[in-house]
Amino acid sequence: MTTAPSVGARLWRGRPDDPRWARPALLGLLLATAALYLVDLSASGYANSFYSAAVQAGSQSWKALFFGSLDAGNAITVDKPPAALWPMALSVRIFGLGSWAVLVPQALMGVATVGVLYAAVRRRFSPAAGLIAGAVLALTPVAALMFRFNNPDALLALLMTVTVYCVLRALEHGRTAWLVWAGVAVGLAFLTKTLQAFLILPPLAVLYAVCAPARPRRRFGQLALSGLATVVAGGWWVAVVELWPASSRPYIGGSQNNSFLELTFGYNGLGRINGEETGSVGGGGGPGGGQWGETGIGRMFDAEVGSQISWLLPAALILLAAGLVLTRRARRTDTARAAFVAWGGALLMTAAVFSFMAGIFHQYYTVALAPYLAALIGMGATVLWEERASRWACAALGAAVAATAVWAYVLLGRVPDHLPWLRWAVLCAGLVGAAGLLLAGRFGRRLALTTVGVSLAASLAGPVAYTLSTVDSAHTGSIVTAGPASAGRTGPGGGGPGRGGQGMGRPPAGGGQGGGQGGPGGSKDAGTGQAPTGGPGGNGQARQGRQGGFPGGSREGGRGGGMGGLLDGAQVSAKAKELLEKDAGEFTWAAAAVGSQNAASHQLATGEPVMAIGGFNGSDPSPTLRQIKRYVADGEIHYFVAGGGMGGGGMGGEGASSAVTSWVESTFTEVTVGDATFYDLTRPKK
Repeated sequence: MTTAPSVGARLWRGRPDDPRWARPALLGLLLATAALYLVDLSASGYANSFYSAAVQAGSQSWKALFFGSLDAGNAITVDKPPAALWPMALSVRIFGLGSWAVLVPQALMGVATVGVLYAAVRRRFSPAAGLIAGAVLALTPVAALMFRFNNPDALLALLMTVTVYCVLRALEHGRTAWLVWAGVAVGLAFLTKTLQAFLILPPLAVLYAVCAPARPRRRFGQLALSGLATVVAGGWWVAVVELWPASSRPYIGGSQNNSFLELTFGYNGLGRINGEETGSVGGGGGPGGGQWGETGIGRMFDAEVGSQISWLLPAALILLAAGLVLTRRARRTDTARAAFVAWGGALLMTAAVFSFMAGIFHQYYTVALAPYLAALIGMGATVLWEERASRWACAALGAAVAATAVWAYVLLGRVPDHLPWLRWAVLCAGLVGAAGLLLAGRFGRRLALTTVGVSLAASLAGPVAYTLSTVDSAHTGSIVTAGPASAGRTGPGGGGPGRGGQGMGRPPAGGGQGGGQGGPGGSKDAGTGQAPTGGPGGNGQARQGRQGGFPGGSREGGRGGGMGGLLDGAQVSAKAKELLEKDAGEFTWAAAAVGSQNAASHQLATGEPVMAIGGFNGSDPSPTLRQIKRYVADGEIHYFVAGGGMGGGGMGGEGASSAVTSWVESTFTEVTVGDATFYDLTRPKK
C-alpha cells in the first residue's frame, strides 16, 4: 500500500515529469528574488509620500481605505483607483506605520510575479524556459525599482501576468473558468491603474477567438463571459463611487468634476494618449518631443527609457519572430504558438502605446513590459536550443546574443563613469558567445553548455549591474528611475535614484519648502546622501530649495513649493512637526496644504490628517474657497501650510488653490517655524 506524498514533498518535487533539479531551482529563484527585493528596503523610507500618505490614511479610516483617500478626514482621493493601496494599508493596520510595512507587500508582489511567470512559461515549455524567464524578470532594472517602491505599477504587473497565464490555461482545453478568471484579473487591474489594464486585451481576445479549441459560437460566448467578469470585478467599485452622494465622500482627485469616470477617460485615459490632460502639469510629446520626452518608435530605446527596460528587447523581438517561424505550420490550436502570440502581442501592444502616447509618461511605466519580454526570452531561447541541429535556429540564437551584446555596449556607454570596463567585457563575451552558438550543433555537450553559459552571462551582465545599482540606492519622490544616478536623467523629471534629474523640466535650486522625503527615523536622502530630520514614525526630509523652473512655479523664498512641492514633498522640521501635532485631536485636519505631496509630507511626519488643496498638482477645483471658509468657521482645520503645489496657485497660478492661498494670507496670522511658514486658521489678523 502506497501513501500519498505530503504537501511539502509535492512542493519540493513539482511536476512528475520535471527533472530533479527543477523544483529546487525554482525555490532558489524565488528566495533569491525575495532577498534581492527585500535587502535594505527601508532605505527608501516612505518612497512616494503621495501613496504612503494614502496608505497611512487607509490604516486609520476604513472609509479612506475604500475610496483611496489621501487623508483620514476624507477630503480628496489619490488620482488613481485604490486597489494598489489596499494591501499596503492592511499591512500598516497590522504592523504599524513604517517603511517596511508599506513596501514589503510590493516586494512580495515581485516574488509572486516571478512565480506566476515561471508557471505560465513552464506549463508549455521546459523548466529551463521558466527559470530563464523568471530570472530575466527579477533582474530587469525597472522591475527591481518598482517592486521595491509603492506605486501601483507593481500590482499591475502581477495582475497582467496572471491575466496572460489564465488565458493560456483557457487555450489548452477551451475551459470557460480560466477565461473568466482572466477577466477578473483584468477587472482588478483596472482598479489598480484604470485603462492601462486594457492594453493587452485586443491581442489576447483575438488570439482566443481564433485559436481556442472550441466551436466559434462557444469561443465568442466565453469571451463575452470574460468581459462580463471584467466589468463586475472592476465596475462594482466604480458604481459605488458614482452612486455615492458626493457630499459624503471624498473628492475624486485628478478630476475636474468630481467624477471617477471623468478621471478614467480624461486625465488617466485619452489625455495620456493625446496629451490633453485637463488639470495636468502638461503633456506634449509630439514628433518634436515635449514635456515628457520625444515620442516615436524609438522611445523604448532612447536615453531616458532604454536603460530601464530595453537591455533584452532586441533579443526578445528576434526570438519572437523565430518562435513564430518555428510554429508557423502548427495546427490552429497549438499552445506553443499561442504562447508566443500572447506574450508577443502583449509586449508589442503595450510598447506601441507607450512609444506614441503624447501625455504624461514616466520611465517606470515600462515595468509593464518586463514579464512579457522575459517570457519571450525564456521560451525563445530554449525552443531554439532544442532545434540547434538546424542552422537557422543557431543563427537566430547567435543573432539574439550578438544584438544584446552590442545594445548593452551602447547602453553602458551612456553612463561611461559607471563600471567603464563592463561594456567592453560584455561586447567581447557576447560576440564570442554568439559565434559559438552558430556552431553549437556541432559541439560536444560540455563545450555547448560552456557557450550557453558565456552567452547568458554576457546577456545578463548589463541589466544585473543596473539592477544592483538600483537596489543599492534609495528612491523617493514621484518620479524615479532605475540604474546609477546619472542614468535616465535627460528628460523631464527623469532622474537617478530617488528623484528627477537636472534636465528639462527639472527646477533649479531655490529657497522654501521642498526636497525629498526620507523614511521613519530619518533614512538617508537619495539625492544628497545626508540624513534628514524626522521624528519617530515620521517622514524624514532633506534638502531644501526645489522651486520654480516649471509652469506656475514660484520663486519666492519660503513660499511656493514649485516642483519640489509637486514631486518630492516638503521639508518638515521637528519644530514644525511639534506645532502641527499640538491640539491636533481637536480638529478634523491638523493642517491644509496646496498639493498632495506637500500635504502628504506633513501628514506622514505628524500622523495627523492634512488636507490636500487642489489634489496632486494643486489644480483640482476642490476644496473651493467657500468650502474652506466653512471648514475654518466650523473649526475643522488648524493650520494652513504656505507653499506647495505649483507655486501655491495651481496651474498657472489661478484657480481654487490660488484663491484659498490669497484669502488665508490676507486673513490669518502668520506663524514662522524655522524656514517654514504656516497660518493659524484659529487666529484672524487684528
